[in-house]
Amino acid sequence: MLVLNLACAAGHRFEGWFGSSADYETQQQGKLLTCPVCGHDQVQRLPSAPRLNVSHLRESRPSADADGTALPAAGIAPTAPAPASTERLHQQLQALAQQAVAQVLAQTEDVGQRFAEEARRIHYGETQARGIRGQTSLKEAHALQEEGIELLALPLLDKRELQ
Repeated sequence: MLVLNLACAAGHRFEGWFGSSADYETQQQGKLLTCPVCGHDQVQRLPSAPRLNVSHLRESRPSADADGTALPAAGIAPTAPAPASTERLHQQLQALAQQAVAQVLAQTEDVGQRFAEEARRIHYGETQARGIRGQTSLKEAHALQEEGIELLALPLLDKRELQ
């Protein structure tokens, strides 16, 4: 597993996990990498310290020499949690994500395709400030950001898809 620090052209930083550097290159060349914040597909790799799974390099060593002298111990801590722990963590993360989505749905008004128009009206004080959600194009989202209007791209906020 290869973990890389990435950034989109809009400056959003995020982490990407890849099976290998070849996987990263394939996805990068195929324009498959997109920013989870704004959806921009111009993503670049940032300098980072590599984090590699090297558990396969562990070897069993005897704890004492032939004359009984203790040998220096060296080892690598496991990098992946036990399967039961991984499943429990997955369930906890899924529950937290569902809670966050439920909170967004409960505390925002769905303005549908009028999102960009409503965001501008709120930003320029033409209507009451409130939390809104809806749909807009990537081009329009960039235009909103250039105007200083903060927004967050959230995939999958359709109630039918959450069940």
